[in-house]
Amino acid sequence: MTFSAQEKEKLQKYIQGKFGNSGLTLRERSQTDDSVEVLLNGEFLGVIYKDDEDPSDVSYDFNMAILDMDLKAA
Repeated sequence: MTFSAQEKEKLQKYIQGKFGNSGLTLRERSQTDDSVEVLLNGEFLGVIYKDDEDPSDVSYDFNMAILDMDLKAA
């Protein structure tokens, strides 16, 4: 369930376009190969998980945790 370089590039272009921000990048995770980290200008935002249990229906799940302390700073 690994991410190919081409797949990672497509996902990165998609999220950059969807959020209108070229500062969004994807980075491989050292702990696992079923997901990639999402960064905004180098700051960790969340993780995209790949679900390819059914090869004819691959999907991706973007998970972003927002801490209460981050909201206070906003």
